[in-house]
Amino acid sequence: MRSSFALAALLALSASAAEIVVKVGGPGVLKFDPETVEANVGDVIRFEFHQKNHTVTQSSLASPCLFMDGGFDSGFVPVADNITEFPEATLTVEATTPIWAYCRQGNHCQQGMVFAVNPGDKFEQFKNAATGNGSESAPAASSTSAAPSVVTVTATVTASGDTRTTTYTTAPSATASSTPMSVDHKVVVGGPDGQLSFDPPSLSANEGDTVTFEFHTKNHTVTQSSFNDPCRMLSETSTTGATGFDSGFKPVTGSTFPTFVVQVNDTKPIWGYCRQANHCGQGMAFAINAPSTGNTFSAFLANAKRLNGTGSAGDAADGAVQVNFPFISVAVSITFAAMLGMVL
Repeated sequence: MRSSFALAALLALSASAAEIVVKVGGPGVLKFDPETVEANVGDVIRFEFHQKNHTVTQSSLASPCLFMDGGFDSGFVPVADNITEFPEATLTVEATTPIWAYCRQGNHCQQGMVFAVNPGDKFEQFKNAATGNGSESAPAASSTSAAPSVVTVTATVTASGDTRTTTYTTAPSATASSTPMSVDHKVVVGGPDGQLSFDPPSLSANEGDTVTFEFHTKNHTVTQSSFNDPCRMLSETSTTGATGFDSGFKPVTGSTFPTFVVQVNDTKPIWGYCRQANHCGQGMAFAINAPSTGNTFSAFLANAKRLNGTGSAGDAADGAVQVNFPFISVAVSITFAAMLGMVL
C-alpha cells in the first residue's frame, strides 16, 4: 500500500514538472533570456546556447562573478555563426532556494550577463553587484576563481526524429582560460564517393579547442572508444564507468551536413570510430592527441582493422583514457541528442 502511494506521488510530481527554456547569448547579445525564472522542485531549466562562446556557471549573491565552490559549471560552449541546432544544458531544480549564475567568459558577467532562479526581490542587487552599479562592486572573474568541481557536461546536438542520450561525468581542468583563445578543428566524416574515413583521421588539439565533426554521405557515427578496443563503445569496455560520447547515426543524402562538436579539455588521447556495420574494421577510426610513440594512431588503426569489434587487443599496451569534459555538476544532466539513422 505504501509502495503504491509512493509511486503515485512520484508520478504526480513527475507529471507536474515544467520545462523552462533560457537562451544563452546570441549574435551581439550578452545576456540570459529571460534573466530570471521562478521554478518549483522537479522543474527542468533547459539552457540553449546561442552565439558566441558562453558558460552557465553557479555563483552567489555576494560574489556574482566568481565561481561558487562546489557549484555547477557548463564549461565553455562555442557556437559558430552558422549553427542553427543549438547545444543545450539542463538543470533540474531540487529546492526553491535561489540559484545564482553567470557567464564566466571574459568580462561578460561585468557587462550584466547573469541569471537567477527564484531570486525573490534580490535580482537587481545581484546584477548591480556584477556590473559595479551597486554599493558593492563585484570582483573581476579572474584567475582567483576556484576551479569547477567534478561535473557532468552537456553539449547537445539536436536533430529531427528520435534522440540518443549519453551522460558522463568527469573532472575539469583547473586551468581553463576565461579568454576566447580556442581553435575549432574541422573533421569531415564520410564523403560523396562512399569514403569510409575521417578527414583528417588524426589531429592535435590544445586544451579549450573544439573539434567539429561534419557528416557527409552516407550514414555514420562519431563514437568514443579506447586504444585497446577501437571498434567498441567506451561504455561497453570501460572498467571505471566511463560512457564516452556518441553522436548517434547521421544519415546524409543531400547538401546539408549535420555537425557534432567535442570540446577538448586536456591533451590526453581521445580515440573514436564509426559504429556503422563494419566501417571501423575498414579503417574508419580517428584520434585526437595520439602519442607519437607507443600507442600511436597507426597502432590504433591497425588494431581497428584487425579486431573490428570482435575482441580486445589483449596484451597490447593499455592506452585507454577517460576524456575530461568540463560541465555541469549537482542536479545537472547533460545530453548529446542526435538523430538515429537507418542502417545502410
